[in-house]
Amino acid sequence: MQPLPVDSIRAVLRRFLRWLDRYGETSYDFQSVYAGTLGQRAKALYYRNPPFGTIAVLPMVACEALLPSARRLFWIRQRFPIADAHYAMGFAFLSRTFDSAAYYGRAVHFLEVLETTRCPGYEREGWGYPFDWETILGTIKSGTPLITTLPYVYEAFREVYELDKDEQWRQHMSSIAQHALLDYRDIETSPGAASCGYTPNPDDPAGVVNASAYRAALLTTAAADFSEAKFREVALRNMNYVLQSQNADGSWYYATDGRRNFIDHFHTCFVLKALAKIERLIGDPRLTTSIERGVAYYVRNLFDEQRRPRPFSKRPRLTIYRRELYDYAECLNLAALLRGRFAELDAVLLTVLRDVLDRWQRPDGSFRSRQLLLGWDDVPMHRWAQAQMFRSLSLLLHTS
Repeated sequence: MQPLPVDSIRAVLRRFLRWLDRYGETSYDFQSVYAGTLGQRAKALYYRNPPFGTIAVLPMVACEALLPSARRLFWIRQRFPIADAHYAMGFAFLSRTFDSAAYYGRAVHFLEVLETTRCPGYEREGWGYPFDWETILGTIKSGTPLITTLPYVYEAFREVYELDKDEQWRQHMSSIAQHALLDYRDIETSPGAASCGYTPNPDDPAGVVNASAYRAALLTTAAADFSEAKFREVALRNMNYVLQSQNADGSWYYATDGRRNFIDHFHTCFVLKALAKIERLIGDPRLTTSIERGVAYYVRNLFDEQRRPRPFSKRPRLTIYRRELYDYAECLNLAALLRGRFAELDAVLLTVLRDVLDRWQRPDGSFRSRQLLLGWDDVPMHRWAQAQMFRSLSLLLHTS
């Protein structure tokens, strides 16, 4: 493997941390234009009646494409648990790398924030979005736990627990694992396989592939952490669903409901990361085969000729951007996890990392959010994906 540009990564992280100190821990978001009442209604109309809905959402799409800073007209800056979890992990990695009490303190700070932002009304601990999220299947209300957020919070508590062995973090891990086990609906898809719900809502139709992948990885990790067989039993059913949902070409659709059969970059990374984490723990050869097929599809279909991430290999709709920071961050996370196993992926890692270091950091230290069809979206959004990029660079620095 070729060495990574460690000095450049350090310099980028230093500039980013100075920006974070100035900017603060709240931000606008990719969904800000749709988080208010007007945006929700327009988006709901688009899903119900695309011709009329397109007219309704057109002003918001135009703002995203031409004047991204207009997000502030639609909603407010907020704190995002998924971002706080990524920041906690990133600071934990930096604490290990530099044996730094200051970075350890920052990691603990974000865990203490997470303790205060869990979703109310649930016996066991879960986290979600701080806004109402309008989806093709209806509205997910603010404060609803999401299985796609939960594993990051678990990993955040786990990383800091590995640093200080403070039992309070392990107690949170236990509560999160129990929530993931008990509060999400499973729908059998074949003997021994089941798709899990995205939320704890009892009528959640399930069918989102990365949701089941996340739950399978979390529960497999928890089975090892707590020596609980019941976690692994449920995890295996979700894992089997993910394996059986893989297409013949190695890809995964976003969902298996026949409606959301797009293939995009960062959700593909989510699935592959989850399978790689499970593989490390249980060594099932089916996982190895699936990862090999998935990586082959990924590197050949979700990058352009310059090996820069492409948002989609199969689009759900017209898009207004060329490249996405989230794709870059998750590419680096996946490549770090699998580094040394796939020559093509290792080559992609170097190209993508160099592009991040050369083009994506702004003079103030933040990262650009999107490369638009014309120009850039430079509105910094912690969830999309300042925090994810910080974690990925911190992890690469730690493992180099």
